[in-house]
Amino acid sequence: MSTDTLTADLSTSKSVPDLLMARSDYVSEDDRVNSESRIGPGEGSHDHPLGDSVSASSSKPTSFKSTAIDLVQLTKPRIVTMILVTTVASASIAAGGLIPMTEMAWLLLGTGMVAASAGAANQIWERAIDCHMPRTAVRPLPDKRMNVFAAAIYTAFLGIVGTAILYFVFDAKPAIAGVTTWLLYVLVYTPMKTRTSFNTTVGAIAGALPVMIGYTAAGGGHIDATGWLLFGILAAWQYPHFMAIAWLYRRQYAAAGFCMSTTVDPSGKSAGWQSIAGSFAILACGLALCMIPEGVVGGIIASIAVASVCYPMLRASLHFFASPDDLMARKLLRSSLLVLPAILIVVTIRSLA
Repeated sequence: MSTDTLTADLSTSKSVPDLLMARSDYVSEDDRVNSESRIGPGEGSHDHPLGDSVSASSSKPTSFKSTAIDLVQLTKPRIVTMILVTTVASASIAAGGLIPMTEMAWLLLGTGMVAASAGAANQIWERAIDCHMPRTAVRPLPDKRMNVFAAAIYTAFLGIVGTAILYFVFDAKPAIAGVTTWLLYVLVYTPMKTRTSFNTTVGAIAGALPVMIGYTAAGGGHIDATGWLLFGILAAWQYPHFMAIAWLYRRQYAAAGFCMSTTVDPSGKSAGWQSIAGSFAILACGLALCMIPEGVVGGIIASIAVASVCYPMLRASLHFFASPDDLMARKLLRSSLLVLPAILIVVTIRSLA
């Protein structure tokens, strides 16, 4: 969901998207890289290599365990995890509490399969480019541990079954949200990455849309203000998160031919102001969500909590704008990884209380 949107590698403070799907390019963040240079979702979690399908067994010995690990890695699991967390929050808010465990299990399974399918499709598309970036060259396709045909079958299975679960267990609204996310992330966001830095915005939308899967599955309306404010939080969050990633990997992106804000404007000023704008937008959406439920005191307390959890990322964005360097980018990345779950917890508790 740039969201190619939804999340980043904690060990490097980096990748989850393209999400909810995150640009999440959510993203991304599902590749093995060394602990200093690894980051998660978003502007670069979708870089992939290799042109022709090569049998994994013909180049490297495989085992059931290694194959299973590669199948998981192909789906960008960190982005999927971020999407599932936001799905639980949005479904709980729409339902006014936790939905039955059986329904929640089906919802997470369907949403997770659609998100996984999008991540895998992104890696198939970008397999040739991935070969040129150290952080993505270890993915199953560029590293020739998996052939393209097998990856395509796996991708189709996940997408079709996941959509069917959302449609038949719930109804058409979450299924449509899932399909829309997949199409936007794979067919629009992914090819845009080598053409225009506007891909970040498209990825942010794709990475945030999965929020509407959970929200509509739990009874929320597709035009409800609450649902779209949740979407706004996820979409806005991807700007500071992915701009930090784009800065840290700017040289790799430029070498691979990706058109990111930090390759178009190497000064980092564009990435800096986008980070600031995203941080303020998260704050605004969070405050609005706190005021929707009844209760003035509860709204004030929740608003203070939202402002408190957003402050570290806003401060880090301002510092990154003033002094764009790797140190400031890593601080921004770390703060973004803490802000998203924190603000979701606050707005969820506020809506349930």
